[in-house]
Amino acid sequence: MPGAIFEAFDVVVVPFPFTDKTTTRRRPALVISNAAFNATHDHAAFAMITAARHSDWPSDTPLVAWREAGLVAPCRVRLKLFTLPLPRVIARLGSLCDPDRSAVRAVLSESLII
Repeated sequence: MPGAIFEAFDVVVVPFPFTDKTTTRRRPALVISNAAFNATHDHAAFAMITAARHSDWPSDTPLVAWREAGLVAPCRVRLKLFTLPLPRVIARLGSLCDPDRSAVRAVLSESLII
């Protein structure tokens, strides 16, 4: 999406980078950097969004309003963090509702130095 600047808590589709493989896979991700950072750096920071039920992480945050965020199945935000250049973002699906934002913000503040 050339020229697009994303806001924190936007749900987007990106080519997710796997650390153990040289391939990528299209999947949803949560923007966790703010618009000012994204515009200044032409990159954004993301957290993985997954529907996986067999591999819980202690910091996984289930999304209550996943449909409203543009997702097609119940999902959780996983603190598998990465950055990508903004032109690599494929699409914007939606944005998290206030309760989901609060839940993700709490996990981020518990887990990172912020």
